[in-house]
This record gives sequence, structure tokens and C-alpha cells, in this order.
Amino acid sequence: MRAFAELLDRLALTGSRNAKLVLLRDYLRVTPDPDRGWALAALTGDLTFDAAKPAMIRKAVEARVDPVLFGWSYDYVGDLAETVSLIWPTHADHRPNREPELGEVVEALRNAKRGEVQGLIEGWLDALQPNGRWALLKLVTGALRIGLSARLAKTATAMIRPETLTRSPVPEGGETEARLERVDVSDIEEIWHAIEPPYGDLFAWLEGRATRPSPEAPGRFRPVMLAVAIDETVDFQRLDPADYAAEWKWDGIRVQAVREGDVTRLYSRTGDEIASAFPDVASALSFEGAIDGELVVIHESRIAPFGDLQQRLNRKSVDAKTMAAFPAAILAYDALALDGEDLRALSLRERRARLEAMATTHGGERLHLSPLVSFSDWPELASLRADPPVGAAAEGLMLKRWDSPYLAGRPKGPWFKWKRDPHTLDAVLMYAQRGHGKRSSFYSDYTFGVWTKEGVLAPVGKAYFGFTDEELKQLDKFVRDHTVERFGPVRSVRAERDFGLVLEVAFEGLNRSSRHKSGVAMRFPRISRIRWDKPAREAARIDEVMGLLEAIESGGGRITKGA
Repeated sequence: MRAFAELLDRLALTGSRNAKLVLLRDYLRVTPDPDRGWALAALTGDLTFDAAKPAMIRKAVEARVDPVLFGWSYDYVGDLAETVSLIWPTHADHRPNREPELGEVVEALRNAKRGEVQGLIEGWLDALQPNGRWALLKLVTGALRIGLSARLAKTATAMIRPETLTRSPVPEGGETEARLERVDVSDIEEIWHAIEPPYGDLFAWLEGRATRPSPEAPGRFRPVMLAVAIDETVDFQRLDPADYAAEWKWDGIRVQAVREGDVTRLYSRTGDEIASAFPDVASALSFEGAIDGELVVIHESRIAPFGDLQQRLNRKSVDAKTMAAFPAAILAYDALALDGEDLRALSLRERRARLEAMATTHGGERLHLSPLVSFSDWPELASLRADPPVGAAAEGLMLKRWDSPYLAGRPKGPWFKWKRDPHTLDAVLMYAQRGHGKRSSFYSDYTFGVWTKEGVLAPVGKAYFGFTDEELKQLDKFVRDHTVERFGPVRSVRAERDFGLVLEVAFEGLNRSSRHKSGVAMRFPRISRIRWDKPAREAARIDEVMGLLEAIESGGGRITKGA
């Protein structure tokens, strides 16, 4: 655990992307199997322990430390793993002779019964130093929060391959040297769903000790092609409209639907399998291959707002009533493979023709062809983007070169995303909560509200980014100076008509919400400006917000079969 703990600690304190890559690459190069494989699984989110819950950890520490003292400490530190790692009391007679290895911890937790997990964790906490305790608790709760995405972890994994591999002497007494080809992260993503932790076959291939694991598993995930945000002041001056196809950027979630043989899978953009939440969609697919598209909810040929789709996301199962109330479907816009043929090397124009031919013969209401947007020049397309006839169910446009192959990752030039300008409104800061990781000593998570007819504030959203480090310090000071109540790690901030801090909030959309007193919640809110100059009484009112919500709900786009 010591090497893994040091890795997590250094990753959490390192801001540079390249420095994080080097740290992880070096760890994977020198750490033996299976520890490095389990570490990689934890960093990519493929290692979870259902029996290890935060409540169990709290119960364990409160049995050894005064609960009030622990509560105060947790309130001050703001992070459960960090608090427990520092406050956990150990005695010489409790400490084992050695610290456990990462592989030992993982195997013990995977084989333990639910009633045995707490005892295992307590024993390891006794054996480890504070850094090791912190890493252990991050591991078992899955809340790493170290600023490393799954794709970045795979990128570092690709970097462990040595530049050359020297083989054993041949019988004549000479020595041959074989140069290994460089591995790209897309090469690892291509086989990721065909391998399992602790990835012994993956590391054997990267180090030249074995051949590449086969990516040909039926139903596998293909690495997705991503778009870059368009620069309106530069890109349009050098791009020819005739070279690009335009599509609506639908307000759903991107999915990859795969049906190969008797295997049917529905993946999110990051490769998570989500078919259990959408069995109606998965069971209705009848093509042979893999397509790229957007998952949306459709009511009477009308694309519903994202809030309807949220009723089905992140569920392990869904009942017939929910499926009937929120019928989902795929708007397909690309074909990666059809009838056993890999199409990714073909141009978009060729892939689109194959997709259209498949969509016209595909039965049912769970698969539709995402229509292209006709335009002659950029000003005309800009007008459509500003006021799309499909309504608010489109959050902008996608531009794709007709001659582009389907490339993994985010290449610059073939695909662009041109999102609509976000909505903004002025809201009043109501509550603040400590952040995590490097922000654990700052109040960085802010809940804000708007005025009701009765003259009180009703919360409409929560945001924790959009401001600079200097602005964070100013916001943190305001929260501390004007706290009126405390609820554990949350502070209630003074917010009245004649006194309060106004935040300009940018957001992508609105959804109805029974969890908020206002009845509405924002989608992807962020702080766009701190309005030190604006009186709290001039912040937005709930009737303005509900008016915008009704406009969004009435503007859903229409789709037609095969168009």
C-alpha cells in the first residue's frame, strides 16, 4: 500500500497534466503485478467494493474517537478519508508486523462477506501510517478525486512501453534487437472491454512479453471520436462550408449501440454499460454492427427535454411504468461497423450512406436517423443555431468534415461542436459547503436561489466551478464572515433583500425538480461572474425562471422515421 499511497498523494498535489502522466507511467513501470493492475483499475473506476460504505467507516472511527471530536474534525477538514487517516488512534499492541500490499487488500475485500469488511478495514487502519490510511479509504469508497480521468490513466499506461526490446542471443552467438511500435491510448481503449483487472495480459503486451490481447470480442466498445469547440473568430475564416456536414447537437447523452451475434450492449461515451436502464431500447435493436448516436426520450414524435431522460439514467433496473412514461430511443448519426465490416476508416460521406440504408429498413420506434441540417454558408447556419426550428431539445450544432474517417480521441479539425450560448441569471448565495481534495479547506460548493412571490429565497441550483483561485478566496471569506447557521459541513449564509451576495449563474437548461423547494433545477450550472455591485433584491424571481422552463418544455424538437 505504501507505493500506491505515495502515488495518490503526489497525483492529488500535482496540477500539471504531463506531470501526472509521468508519475503514473513511472509507477506502472516499477510496480509488480498484480498491484499495478489493481491500481490502474481503481484509477479508471473499474474497481468497486459494494460492501465498504462511508457509514461503516464513520461507525468504526466513532467507536475509537469521541464522536463530537470527530464531527468537529470532519467539519473542519471537509474530507472523510483525510479526517479518519489523521485522527485514527493506534497502539503498539494493535499494530501488525507489516503493512498490507495493495493486492492483498483487494483480494481480501473481493472475497469477504459483508459482516467481515469492517473488521478488515479496522485492522488495516491499525497497520498503516496516515498516508496509507488515506489511500486505503479512498480505494474502498471509490472517491479518489485526484484530478485524473480514466482516459488520462490509460494514456499513461500506453507510455510504459520501452522504446526497444532486447531479445535473448540467437544460437550463432549474435544478439537481435527488436524495436517495438509506439502504443497510442486508442490502442488500449480498443481492447479495454476485452480484458479484466489486474490486466496481466495488457502489461505483458506493453512490455513485449506477449502479443496484443484480441479486440475482437463480440459486443465490444469502440473508442469514440470527439469534437473540439469551434473558435468563431478564427475557424470560420479558414473553413469551407461545402466541406462540412451540419447536425443538431441533441440534448441527450451520447451512446454507442452494439449488436453483434447474440450480444447486445448499450454504452455511454466513456464505455460504461447502461443497457440495464434502457432494456426497451437494447431489445429493439435489429441491425448487426455498432452505431454512434444520441439517447433521448421521445413523446409523440417530439424530443423531450433532458430532464425526462434523467428519470431513467443511473438506474440498475427500470420498471414498465417508467419505460412507458419516458420512452427512450436513439438518434443515430454514425456507423462504426455494419454486417461484420469495420467502417471507421471510410469517409463520413460513405459511413452516412451506409447508416441511412440501415435506418430505412430498421423497424420499430427505438432507432431513428438524426437529420442533417441544410445550409449554404456560415451566416445562415449561425441563424439556425441561434433559433433552431427543432427547439430547445438541441443544444447547438455539430460540424463534421465529409471526408473525415472515424478517429479515436479528439483530433483538431475534422469535427467541431458549436453550442448555443448558455442561459444566465442572477441568483443569491444561500449555502456553502467545503470542497474536496485541494479545496477541502475552502467553502467552494455554493447553493443559490431566486426570490419567490412571498419575498423569500428558493434554491434552484448548486455550482462549484467557474471562478478563479483568487475569487475562491474572496468567496470563502464572504462565507466565513457572514455565516448565520451551521449544518455539519454546510454553512447557511446571510441572504436578505437588503443584504446578500449575487452570483451570475450560467446554465445549459432547466428541469422540473421535486427535490428543490422552487420546483426547478439547473442543468450544468457554473458561476460566470460575482456581482459584488448588485443588490440582492435585484436578483431573479421565480416567475422568470418558470417562464423560461415553460418555454424550454414547449420547444422540443420533432423527429420523423428515417429522416
